[in-house]
Amino acid sequence: MHLNALWKLCLLGLSLPVALGHPGEHEAEDDEVTIIHKRMFKENARRGLDQCAKRFEESGFNARAETRRRALYDLHRRSLASRDTDSVLDTSHLVTDSSITASTDAADLFTSSSTCVLNPEGEVGPFYVLGELVRSNLVEDEEGVPVILDVQFVDVTTCDPIEDLYFDIWNCNSTGVYSGVVSNGNGNSNDESNIDATFLRGIQPSDSDGVVTFNTLFPGHYSGRTTHHHVIAHLDVTVLSNGTITGGTVAHIGQLFWDQDLIYEVEAVSPYSTNTVTITTNADDRVFATETEDTTSDPVFNYVKLGDDLSDGLLGYITIAVDTSATYDPTYSFVYTANGGVAESGGSDEIGGDGGSSSSPGGGGSGGAGGGPSQ
Repeated sequence: MHLNALWKLCLLGLSLPVALGHPGEHEAEDDEVTIIHKRMFKENARRGLDQCAKRFEESGFNARAETRRRALYDLHRRSLASRDTDSVLDTSHLVTDSSITASTDAADLFTSSSTCVLNPEGEVGPFYVLGELVRSNLVEDEEGVPVILDVQFVDVTTCDPIEDLYFDIWNCNSTGVYSGVVSNGNGNSNDESNIDATFLRGIQPSDSDGVVTFNTLFPGHYSGRTTHHHVIAHLDVTVLSNGTITGGTVAHIGQLFWDQDLIYEVEAVSPYSTNTVTITTNADDRVFATETEDTTSDPVFNYVKLGDDLSDGLLGYITIAVDTSATYDPTYSFVYTANGGVAESGGSDEIGGDGGSSSSPGGGGSGGAGGGPSQ
C-alpha cells in the first residue's frame, strides 16, 4: 500500500475561582514518599525492560506490530535503547532517507525504532478536562498539520500488551489554545464559548496488541512550554451510553514530544506562523528534561512524513511501558457535561502540580462526572 492511498483512508476513518497558569507552571515539589515511589518505579522498569526485548520477539508481539504498522506505513521492530536528556535531544526521530517518496512501499520505510518508558507520576497540567468523548478523530474544524498517532501500551512487568487501556489525549491547537477551557493564559480569556469546545481531545481503548490510533493535529506552542501532547492511561473503566467513561483507575500520566527541527518546520507554515509568542525549545523545557532524565525514557515520537509536503501529514508512533499497579488521581479544572463545559476542580489538591498523588480506585481523575452529550 502506498503513502497517499493510506493517508486518504485514515482521514475517512470562564473564569476560574482562582487564576491558573498554563500547563507546566506552579509545579509542586515532590515529597519524600513520591521520591521513593519514583525511584522504585525506575528500578523496576529497568529490570522489567531488560527482559522485555526477548519476550517481545519470542511471543510474536514484534511481528504483529510490524504487520499493523505496515498498514500505517510503519515497519515496527522496537529495541529497548538507553537514553538521557542529551541523547534524546541529539537523536533524530525522523524515520526516512533521501530515497523515501510519497509512493514508497510501506515495507521499505522503517528498520528500527525506540521504546518509551514514562514515569506514571508525570505532570498533567491544569487544563485536563474530565468527561471527554470516546472517539478516534479529534480534528473537528481546526486547521494545521494532520497527524496520525499510533501508540502502543505494554505492561512494564510482564512485557505483555495492555488491552482495553483507555488512552486519554489532548493538546493545544495550532496557535496554542486548548479547547474546553476559559482561563488567563489560554488564548482569548473573554471567549466564553471555548468552554464548550472539544477539539483535539479524546479517548480511545487499546486493542489486543495494546494499540490506540488517533487522527489529530500537530500541536502549536504557547509561552513557557515546548510542543507536546498530554497523556493519561485509564484502566478498568466503564463506557457509558453517552460515549464517555467512568470509574476505574489512572495508571499513567505523562507528556509526549516531537523533534525540535520538525517543530521549527511546522511552525514556519500557516496557521502556526501567525503565533508571535516566543518558542520554548525541548532543551529549555522543564517537563521534557524531567521525562528524559532517566536512561529508560525517550518520550519523543518516531515519525514519517506521509507526502512531499507537511500538508500531507505525519505518522507518529511510540510504545509506552506502564506500571499497571500504579494508581494516580490527576487534577482537573473543567468538566465536559451533557450541557457543555463547566469549571469544576477535582482530583489532587495541587492544580497544575505534578498530577501524581496516589489515590484509591475510582478517584476523581478517572470518572465520567456526568459525561458528554448523548450521541
